[in-house]
Amino acid sequence: MRLTLLTGSVSGTADMVADAAETRLTDAGLAIARLSGANVEEFLASAPEAILVVTATTGMGEVPDDLLPLQLELNDRFPLLTGIPFGVIALGDSSYDDTFCQGGRDMRNLLLELHARETLPMLELDASETVNQDEDAIPWVVEFVAALGR
Repeated sequence: MRLTLLTGSVSGTADMVADAAETRLTDAGLAIARLSGANVEEFLASAPEAILVVTATTGMGEVPDDLLPLQLELNDRFPLLTGIPFGVIALGDSSYDDTFCQGGRDMRNLLLELHARETLPMLELDASETVNQDEDAIPWVVEFVAALGR
């Protein structure tokens, strides 16, 4: 199964979480296309049979700059992803009440609008509660892999 791993990171923490997830996904036999700073053409060329988004939240609740152009282009071009299973790992800080994990929520909502199928409820990782977000994501990733039938 080909899985496209989309990342959006500000300080590198989301990249560390994506690294840990990628290791588990690869160990489970998935072929990974990891994209950061990609456009829609690159995303579609990865021919995803499953999608995992790992993103931080920045600014006033946006996805980071390396994911924002893809998010905007997906919203504008609206390529249907009918039935493609996906999951989202959202990083945030609960001290920012109104925008906590908003980047992940926005990506989740966009994928649902594009008719992708959510495999597991979104994982929200709170920087106020944990310093090892990459380790904290592993149980969810293992469950995500199982839900994909791997």
